[in-house]
Amino acid sequence: MPSFDAVLEPDMVEVRNAVDNTAKEIGTRFDFKGTAAAIELKDKEITVTGDADFQLQQVQDILLAKMAKRGVDVRFLDKGDVQKMGGDKVRQVLRVRNGIESEHAKKIQKLIKESKLKVQAAIQGEVVRVSGTKRDDLQAAIALVRKEMADLPLAFTNFRE
Repeated sequence: MPSFDAVLEPDMVEVRNAVDNTAKEIGTRFDFKGTAAAIELKDKEITVTGDADFQLQQVQDILLAKMAKRGVDVRFLDKGDVQKMGGDKVRQVLRVRNGIESEHAKKIQKLIKESKLKVQAAIQGEVVRVSGTKRDDLQAAIALVRKEMADLPLAFTNFRE
């Protein structure tokens, strides 16, 4: 039975390269000399620190440009709240999304069910598996999910005949 998986997984190698390139640019730019501007990646969290909110935004702009240049969708980032550190320094944690959250998976499943296409969607952990009898129905389901779930950078893998 033909099927495919709807997944949400970034290329972490490219994310790491974008963070490293951003750190390198922070070190060489004149407007960041002598400031607390920094960026680091641990597991799936990017921590941005700076002297003020404005500086955080500058570092994030550099990061987003580097990610776009490397082909990583910026919708993978979930911005956290800006936290005050000691003194006048601030920090913000950007979480890299990996895997479809259950609420989004349920929404995709419901969307496919309501579409009256002859396909079934099953949630398997952080992946939504869609299966059907005809390839054309699966391609219509992909188009529907892409259109309706535009806020998620979904990828469709494991397409089987």
